[in-house]
Amino acid sequence: MSPTAPGTRVQRMPRAQRRAQLLDAALNVFVSKGYHSAAMEDIADEAGVSKPVLYQHFPGKLDLYLALLDTQCDHLEALVLEALESSNEHEERVYATVRAFFAFVADEGGAFRLIYESDLTNDPKVRHRLDALEAQLGDAIAQRIMQDTTLPQELAEMLGLAMSGAAQVMARTWLAHGDQFSQEVAAQAAGHLAWRGIGSFPVNRMGADPAPDSDSGK
Repeated sequence: MSPTAPGTRVQRMPRAQRRAQLLDAALNVFVSKGYHSAAMEDIADEAGVSKPVLYQHFPGKLDLYLALLDTQCDHLEALVLEALESSNEHEERVYATVRAFFAFVADEGGAFRLIYESDLTNDPKVRHRLDALEAQLGDAIAQRIMQDTTLPQELAEMLGLAMSGAAQVMARTWLAHGDQFSQEVAAQAAGHLAWRGIGSFPVNRMGADPAPDSDSGK
């Protein structure tokens, strides 16, 4: 988008709408240039606003980056939590969870790069948010594993983190070779791999969702 010309009056819009616009512009710039190469002026130009308008919403570049990172971390966590609650079937939940990571990396905006390919992971605030997301995703999956299997908490927690990590790696691998097979095919294959692992553990009949009665006469 062209820079705002001197003397041009920036159209006023509700604060929340303007903030969303600025975050969209920041996403485009950070994904294309990386944090260190991006400048606030670049983001203002992308949004079609003056730098003073940008600074009214975000005091500095790191503040803007963290706000954007929070938004995308929350989005990924919501996708995974929704997948974990999407079915009463143990197997389908595993496939749905893997598909959630594929859906996240497939977003055209490239937001996943802020989480999995950031050039700012050495910053304590960024590292803290990424570590928190990893723990939250791993814990959410582990809680479901403990409900569905007889595994103890320690093993479930390890598998939760492993499944989350493997799913995002497989999704990003597909993205790098996406012209060879579709997202649906890749996610199904990755889900099959995950299910072959998780599904091999004994089912916790006490904690699992009740199965339909196969004999209506009993």
